[in-house]
Amino acid sequence: METLQEKEQSTAMPRIGDAAPEFKAVTTQGDIDFPEDYAGNWVILFSHPADFTPVCTSEFITFAHLEDKFNKANCKLVGLSIDGLYSHIAWLRTIKEKIEFNGMKNIDVKFPLIEDISMEIAKKYGMVQPNESKTQAVRAVFFIDPKGIIRAIIYYPLSLGRNFDEIYRALIAMQTADAFNVATPADWNPGDDVIVSPAGSCGVAKERMDSNNEDLDCKDWFFCTKKMDKATVLDKILKKQ
Repeated sequence: METLQEKEQSTAMPRIGDAAPEFKAVTTQGDIDFPEDYAGNWVILFSHPADFTPVCTSEFITFAHLEDKFNKANCKLVGLSIDGLYSHIAWLRTIKEKIEFNGMKNIDVKFPLIEDISMEIAKKYGMVQPNESKTQAVRAVFFIDPKGIIRAIIYYPLSLGRNFDEIYRALIAMQTADAFNVATPADWNPGDDVIVSPAGSCGVAKERMDSNNEDLDCKDWFFCTKKMDKATVLDKILKKQ
């Protein structure tokens, strides 16, 4: 029976704002030293329950299909499950040779898939949730910035495939917030209005409400937005061709 200490270790997870836990691992693309090897890039580190499972297969096809899109946003993909390297290789070959999903086929998964038979890495990131499964990682997504800091975390249960539009949207939104010192409202996408930081003093609040600043649309002192066109956002964030 699992002890309380073992259970706590398996569910412990780093939090937003923490440095991404370091590890060295064997992957389908060779050895990696994480996050050091990815310094200067955003990284999406994600876990999946097991090789040769249908939901995971659909996700890997989708991630691999979108890899160039993520690369253009200065973001690398790194996958993990607690299966072994040879299982990974066999599964990825099967995906390329036999599986079609949503019109995508002959998909070559080029990003690294980590071997984690010991579950050491999965437990460092809290990817093993004992009440969901003691032997499989849940579908975790960690967004790690170019300085190795965790900026966002999304968790899905075993039965639920991820929404890749949302994963990409979140990545672009965080980069936009960093690049322009703004926040992004609910359902934001590039081209939508962004949120200006709330006024930090009564004087600034009054000035915002009394001014005729054409750049700001203030519904009240704490809720001001401004326009930011899609081209401005993407030109700043995406790599030039």
